[in-house]
Amino acid sequence: MIDELKKIVKNSDEEEVKSLLYHMFLHIHRAEEIEQYSEKQTVLDLKRIYHDFLNYKQNQSIRRDTQYKIVHLVFGDSPAGGLKLALKEMGVQDEEKVVPFSDIFSVGPVWRLHEKEGLSNRYEWLKNHINMDDEVLDYYQESFNQTLIELNDIPLDAPIIIWVGENAHEQTALRYVLNQLKNKPNDFFIMNTTTEYKSLFNIPDRDFSPLHTGEISHDQMRIIYEKSRTQNAVTPKERQRLEKEWEQLSSKQEVLRVWKNHEIHSVDESYFDDYLVDTVRKIHTKRKNHDFIKSARLIGEAMGHIPQYIGDQFLEYRVRHLIVNGQFEIKGVPKAMRYYSVRLL
Repeated sequence: MIDELKKIVKNSDEEEVKSLLYHMFLHIHRAEEIEQYSEKQTVLDLKRIYHDFLNYKQNQSIRRDTQYKIVHLVFGDSPAGGLKLALKEMGVQDEEKVVPFSDIFSVGPVWRLHEKEGLSNRYEWLKNHINMDDEVLDYYQESFNQTLIELNDIPLDAPIIIWVGENAHEQTALRYVLNQLKNKPNDFFIMNTTTEYKSLFNIPDRDFSPLHTGEISHDQMRIIYEKSRTQNAVTPKERQRLEKEWEQLSSKQEVLRVWKNHEIHSVDESYFDDYLVDTVRKIHTKRKNHDFIKSARLIGEAMGHIPQYIGDQFLEYRVRHLIVNGQFEIKGVPKAMRYYSVRLL
């Protein structure tokens, strides 16, 4: 076992080792700073970190030795889970690999995201602006870095299917990954889930289409895949166009993107502020009072009507901004949306 441990350490890259050390230090720090955090619990947590890392490296080795016939790229944990289940039901889960990005590309900087400096800039912004626990943010960053490693490991002869809906999140991600893979000779296929959903499932008297792929059930993903497997690969000209659009996107400093007229638009971060104010005003009118409104209720109401996929954490960031700017009065502590309420001044 000692020799195996030496081999694992030798084959670990700098980011993996940094992540391992950080989590070890974090749990030791908690043991010293938090009275309720016992030494016994610390030992248990360190053992868990140890075994998780060993399992991760062993599974990584297995994955790299496996030659998948097809690779699927998806943007979010929900569509990744749905697609894995769909592939399992089709009996091809051992032949087709799902590589997910756990992030929302419509929110946060994408300036030079294809470079190390851009990655650091993105996660520094998320840390300072989005109300997210450090452990959750660390998970997203580690997951992102791991996905980049998996992209590099894709066999050169494996077709790559990229699942995207018509929203700024997935369309930005599409352009990003095509830039990351621009030197790969693989055939690329774009599975437009919005178009396919409308074609296969829309009920004529119902005006509905999913905002993003994560809203599509695994049964529907399976049908979309089965019905669309004969589509043509992306042409070199189309790839060049999308890569060029990434270059334009990644040169901008805006931290919010929306999807309009089949295009990605970089907009000011205050883009949805007026809508949040109007939503509070409508709730006051509906209730016929000026009482405080739970922040979670406000954000849920806004998300249900905004025709964009941006996530609740960005909207909560803007609610806090409106509080600071004096447009909302607050009751409670804004450490998370469930802890405070707001109303118009």
